[in-house]
Amino acid sequence: MTIPRFLFSAAFVLASAAAHALDFKTIGAPSVILYDAPSVKGGKLFIALRGMPVEVVLTYGEWVRVRDANGDLAWAEAKSLSARRNVVVRTANAKVRGGADSDASLLMTADKGVLLELIDAQTSSWIKVKHRDGITGYIRATDVWGI
Repeated sequence: MTIPRFLFSAAFVLASAAAHALDFKTIGAPSVILYDAPSVKGGKLFIALRGMPVEVVLTYGEWVRVRDANGDLAWAEAKSLSARRNVVVRTANAKVRGGADSDASLLMTADKGVLLELIDAQTSSWIKVKHRDGITGYIRATDVWGI
């Protein structure tokens, strides 16, 4: 492969990845094996549980390359993902409040790693979320991963 073709190919791959950079999904099946290649014959990296948010980086046929909250990349079958959106708390003692304001009433404190359902996907400094216990409120967008 010549240098110009290589550079063109690399630019195309990077542009494709950037086009999907904010495409988040959630693991929809009870558990999903994540692979190091887009094939069930690939090496098994780890098991993702239902509800885990992932960023879709690349689509290749029936497979998607995903990034998790730790930044790890893996391949998953596209059919195992759900359009339902969850976020994961990435800071200790994140505050969920009754309104989109730091002076609003405190509804709960979420520990690092807690999954919250994303109710309103519009990105601003606060997002609306719901805890599995039914508590619905607002959390700072910087305190979660998956938006």
